[in-house]
Amino acid sequence: MADLVSDIVKNVVEGVLKEILKKPASKRTGRRKQQTRSGTTGRFVKKKVRRAPAKKQQSRRRTAAKRSRQRRS
Repeated sequence: MADLVSDIVKNVVEGVLKEILKKPASKRTGRRKQQTRSGTTGRFVKKKVRRAPAKKQQSRRRTAAKRSRQRRS
């Protein structure tokens, strides 16, 4: 009888300890960006993504000066 009671108590204590030591299920990693609110309505506003203008493609051709230097050396 004493063994039965001690087994029950032991199982209950182990279960409680497992629950206490269990890691939280949802853990947020990283930072969240703060949302901006509209001044008039108070609702959240989508931020506009500002894109950089396209850069002009540079020519990869050698200039006349570079070609003449290459011929000299």
